[in-house]
Amino acid sequence: MTAGPTVDPLAILQRIRKTPARPRPGERCDMCGELVADEHEHVVNTESRSLMCTCRGCWLLFTSGGAGGGKYRAVPDRYLDLGELSIAPGSWDALQIPVSVAFFFRNSTNGAVAGFYPSPAGATESLLPLDAWDRLVADNEVLGTLEADVEALLVRRDAQHRDAFLVPIDACYELVGELRRLWKGFDGGTEARQAMDAFFERLRERA
Repeated sequence: MTAGPTVDPLAILQRIRKTPARPRPGERCDMCGELVADEHEHVVNTESRSLMCTCRGCWLLFTSGGAGGGKYRAVPDRYLDLGELSIAPGSWDALQIPVSVAFFFRNSTNGAVAGFYPSPAGATESLLPLDAWDRLVADNEVLGTLEADVEALLVRRDAQHRDAFLVPIDACYELVGELRRLWKGFDGGTEARQAMDAFFERLRERA
């Protein structure tokens, strides 16, 4: 496994908010400039791997995989509770994720599967061994339906939890941004753990 550089998810999250769903001055679609609510759709720029805030109309333009020459892809709204993921002995260790929470998605540009996990400095990216990911998909067929770039497998595995969800990629960046804001010490601290518990509870409600 080759560890990549630390990335700052806040650059992606700066316009994702949770306040009332009414357009405000300055909250505009990154494509057409139309006013958008704080809770709005997103489109992924697959070349820069960044999220774009969009109005409903622009989002719909890129719901087809071939739209925009593949450069832009609409982030879907699919949430699936996968329960306790089926993982063969040694398969999780083969993913080489050193913490209890991580998310994984396929990058269509290079065909690689990337794993991200929180750290005191932000989100750390690691490229996964493809054979390890392929074994995980073989044991969990639903993972074969993950849409590249826009959907992710989000996993929490510790002494109390064995959670796995299929989620839109923007939900993962929301979690990473929240943990980075609250992170204290080596393991994140009490506030970060409480925020993570609340986040996974919201996932269960949406799934």
